[in-house]
Amino acid sequence: MIHANRPAFLITVDTEGDNLWSQPGTITTENARFLPRFQALCEKYGFRPVWLTNYEMAQCPAFVEFARDVLRRGAGEVGMHLHAWNTPPETPLTDDDYRHQPYLYEYPEPVMRDKIRFLTDLLEERFERKMVSHRAGRWGLDAVYARLLADHGYRVDCSVTPYLSWAEYPGDPHGRGGPDFSGFPETPYYLDLDWIDRPGDSPLLEVPVSVAPSRGGQVGNLSYNKSSLFRRAYRRFFPPLWKMIPQDRRLSFRGMRKILDHALANRWPCVELATHSSELMPGGSPFFRSRAAIERLYGRLEILFSAAAKDYNGMTLEAFQRSRSGIPSSE
Repeated sequence: MIHANRPAFLITVDTEGDNLWSQPGTITTENARFLPRFQALCEKYGFRPVWLTNYEMAQCPAFVEFARDVLRRGAGEVGMHLHAWNTPPETPLTDDDYRHQPYLYEYPEPVMRDKIRFLTDLLEERFERKMVSHRAGRWGLDAVYARLLADHGYRVDCSVTPYLSWAEYPGDPHGRGGPDFSGFPETPYYLDLDWIDRPGDSPLLEVPVSVAPSRGGQVGNLSYNKSSLFRRAYRRFFPPLWKMIPQDRRLSFRGMRKILDHALANRWPCVELATHSSELMPGGSPFFRSRAAIERLYGRLEILFSAAAKDYNGMTLEAFQRSRSGIPSSE
């Protein structure tokens, strides 16, 4: 049930192959078998996850069957998540794209356009729905990419991670690395398609992943890079930011609870959680390696979702975008 004047709680899942952090040459999709449990937990608390789907998962019969059922019941949304290195048409950019995992914006613009068109068409054929929501692979969004999304009818993107820079994470070894979102807004805004760090009048709504400074946190240009052992240890126990991104640490979930309170106090229109489908399977990622880690994850998610359900409405990205534009939603 939607309660008037409540902010939205958005759950986004990068729906992709198993443990892509290991840069596999052959991609498997075993994690599809573990997704119904997460979907059931979301539904228990009235939340509607957005399954942002990439190429290999669109080819996975188990996931397609699962997602079609979610859509049929109105229990979630399917959007697009594009990994440039294996989305057709495959156009080699490096000596080994599966190892380097280039960002889409590192390819020539015609190749970018072809890949966006191909995956959009594939997803719309598989799920018989117009694709309107998107997240870039490896968070790699720039102005060219955003304009191409708008050209293809996308209405909401969720690639921005405020305060964070991924510039020291390379794709193409000769490229500029990942995006720097350190100066981007922390709440939703319609993009300026020339300068995506500022509001504009385009039809593309940016819904950033929820990130907020911790109390007393000194936020500068924060990047997840190869820093000193001391700095990594300090940030582990005294993080300058809280992020709505689950990790196998109690402190991570304490920060997520703080974001819920911070968002209410600052009248944010929504909070957005981001995770990966492979993180819901034991050994599917470097972050949740065992069954015990997955059980801890679900125990903590239960507490988080129970708290969020008291003050937030569960919505999909599409429904949230419609609410921002004044278009009635069926949710």
